Amino acid sequence: MSDRVVLAYSGGLDTSVGIGWLKDATGKEVIALAVDVGQGGEDMEEIRQRALACGAVDAIVVDAKDEFANDFVMPSLRANALYQKRYPLVSALSRPLIAKHLVAVATELGANSVAHGCTGKGNDQVRFEAAVTSLAPELVSIAPIRDLALTRDKAIAYAQEHGLPIKQSKKNPYSVDKNVWGRAVETGPLEDPWSAPGDDVWEYTDSPAAGLAPEDVTITFSAGIPVAIDGAAVTPLQAIELLNARAGRHGVGRIDMIEDRLVGIKSREVYEAPAALTLLNAHEELENLVLERDLGRYKAQIEKDWANLVYDGLWFSDLKSSLDAFIEDTQKYVSGDVRVRLHAGMAVVTGRTSPESLYDFDLATYDTGDTFDQSHAKGFIEIWSLPSKISAKRRARK
Repeated sequence: MSDRVVLAYSGGLDTSVGIGWLKDATGKEVIALAVDVGQGGEDMEEIRQRALACGAVDAIVVDAKDEFANDFVMPSLRANALYQKRYPLVSALSRPLIAKHLVAVATELGANSVAHGCTGKGNDQVRFEAAVTSLAPELVSIAPIRDLALTRDKAIAYAQEHGLPIKQSKKNPYSVDKNVWGRAVETGPLEDPWSAPGDDVWEYTDSPAAGLAPEDVTITFSAGIPVAIDGAAVTPLQAIELLNARAGRHGVGRIDMIEDRLVGIKSREVYEAPAALTLLNAHEELENLVLERDLGRYKAQIEKDWANLVYDGLWFSDLKSSLDAFIEDTQKYVSGDVRVRLHAGMAVVTGRTSPESLYDFDLATYDTGDTFDQSHAKGFIEIWSLPSKISAKRRARK
């Protein structure tokens, strides 16, 4: 039926308001789709019932936690993906997954349109719509919040006027997006870059100043994927959940940054990602042990491009697909154990070992038994620096 629209429903303010607007403005029946990506905190059945209470003719819940961890988070981990060297793409990774399920439900139900609750200032509108058009170019994307130009206070007023069962109020001004990979918080007092985050901002992490004793955790990787924690086998989802709890207790993963949004404005963003930062630190350090020097250097350049593509909503682009193939090949030797010390807001690698290690003790040691022939170094330096030497002579002549 073409008179149906499938709405990506989070249960929050924007998408709850969006159900009523879509109904009134388009005459379409609204089907709410809630995708569980490990956000926790609220029962998905409660979210489904809220969508129905807000006017949806049907509400569908998809459990995509393992799919998210396996097919979206793990490629990000293998890419050591950090946007602007700090943000582990928490929201950016979930959007293409949600868009994939939006397209699937719309196709199954014969809907000709999908909708999301993004504003016109954010990145997510681009991520949703670029993903949808890449998967099903015939579908029309509708953005009720953006197209109505609703501000947050107007949306709250609309929800209160229509008796929508939502939790946001003027006393709770934060906009929160979360999944198993992390939590993003913005708006309210955080819109002032000088305003320090209050204690009420944090959920995934305890205070780094809690005074806990250091805790060591050993992460086992196979081909770049975490497969065991302290010797106990885990799935990717289980590894993330376990490290969120353990690293979060030590305050690991708090990020406060000024971010360059895709739409061209700067934004103050606060994130919590205990497992993400712990795993990224461990994975990158294992790569340092097993990747050949020039491959590691080149991969570092690719990682930045990969993170930018995902941040910019181009998960399904041809370029990202080609970069995925390169990154996949680099992971064939990334297996081994990494020991990480969790303490006072930090996840510090204190040990690493791998059967694929390129570290040669006899070459690296400065003690007796060193097998590195230092007599070769003088000639190597002369040849290596010869272009610079010739260039310096030219400068001297001028």
